[in-house]
Amino acid sequence: MTKSTFDLEQQLLSDFDSKLTAEGVSGERLAYRLGILSKIGLTEDQGSRRPGFSQEEREAKNWIVKWMEEAGMQVREDGAGNIIGRLDGKHPDKPVIMSGSHVDTVPNGGHFDGTIGVLSALEVAQSWKETGYAPEKPLEIVAFTDEEGSRFNGGLTGSEAMMGDTDIEAMQTKKDFDGRSFEEVINDVGLSFEGFKSAGRPHSDIESYVEVHIEQGKRLEKEQLPCGIVTGIAGPYWLRLTFKGQAGHAGNTPMTDRQDALVAAGHFIHYISHLPQKINDSAVATVGNIEVKPNGTNVIPGEVIVYVDIRDIYEDTRQQLIDAIIQTAEDISKSWAIILTCETVHNVPPVPIKKELQDKLEKAMQGKGIRPYYLPSGAGHDAMIVGQHVPSAMIFVRSKDGISHNPAEWSDLSDCVQAVHILKDYIESCQSHQIIQQN
Repeated sequence: MTKSTFDLEQQLLSDFDSKLTAEGVSGERLAYRLGILSKIGLTEDQGSRRPGFSQEEREAKNWIVKWMEEAGMQVREDGAGNIIGRLDGKHPDKPVIMSGSHVDTVPNGGHFDGTIGVLSALEVAQSWKETGYAPEKPLEIVAFTDEEGSRFNGGLTGSEAMMGDTDIEAMQTKKDFDGRSFEEVINDVGLSFEGFKSAGRPHSDIESYVEVHIEQGKRLEKEQLPCGIVTGIAGPYWLRLTFKGQAGHAGNTPMTDRQDALVAAGHFIHYISHLPQKINDSAVATVGNIEVKPNGTNVIPGEVIVYVDIRDIYEDTRQQLIDAIIQTAEDISKSWAIILTCETVHNVPPVPIKKELQDKLEKAMQGKGIRPYYLPSGAGHDAMIVGQHVPSAMIFVRSKDGISHNPAEWSDLSDCVQAVHILKDYIESCQSHQIIQQN
């Protein structure tokens, strides 16, 4: 398939169950909008390239603004570039129900990650306009900026700015893939650093947040379900462990007289792969980055730095896993006469989803004849940032083969539209009941 023949809309509609176009929700409209956005930043592999704060992300946001206005929303852009559409409802002074996601992508990503969350929320607003539904509380739809972080090797930039979580000093030092400063880059898309710093808003403005997202895994596919209820978002905790031994000649140092840092690190990597399942089913630990020094073929490694990504949806069990990993590293280092140092380099708290919100999603699924299925999110999302401050929920949509961040990323249109119906019923249920704020 060549670039000129790529047509996501037609692919989506080819096996769509048209009976799902109901109650003001249109599968055809959702397919059309996914198709429009898929052509912005289209790669030779039929993937998507829309880095945060790029002209491509800006073009996608311009379409979102147009569609928000079509749904009768008031639209504004905050200092971080987040696009916010608002329906006042009958009581505009009440805190808002918020929904959304992002439209930026990884360098050669798919066409559903993030995008489906924004367009699903838009379908809810559009359905209300078409059916004459008037919400009691305000609804806000947000297209967050730079969730993926591919430009500055970070991510969740827009949601952090809105929630007041940005490390401003760190942002000032960031450089993008072309060596340009953060301030230079955002100036190119009509933003300013002063405006960015003022993008935060009171958390009390938001009653709750809900995000539709593709699963990026295989659980729903194995269960043969179109969508599922997220129980919590696993916060990433990164450890840097340095194993320091003694470099030496590979030929002249006997095997019995070595302090080989890589051998110790190798044993450590093997053992930690068995630790998470001993603590919690949703816990994971990954070593994806190691540095070997001096890194010579004929030199015994004198120092190895290992980065461990540790995640779970519960703070207590995640901490148990962290402690177990550190203890394992200490035990192995001692047995191999290696000096060990440990350092935390990244720590985002997990976000468990309130049972009250999960129950509302369960009721919505049962009302649509879908078997409720619960699963954790191992990946971070804008909901992870917003959820640190206000009650937040997530709906996952089935992913074909669990593939994501890849041009082959795919979710059937029928699954996406069923998730929209669940989102719609969920948001409407929130209109008649106040959700208790976080402590």
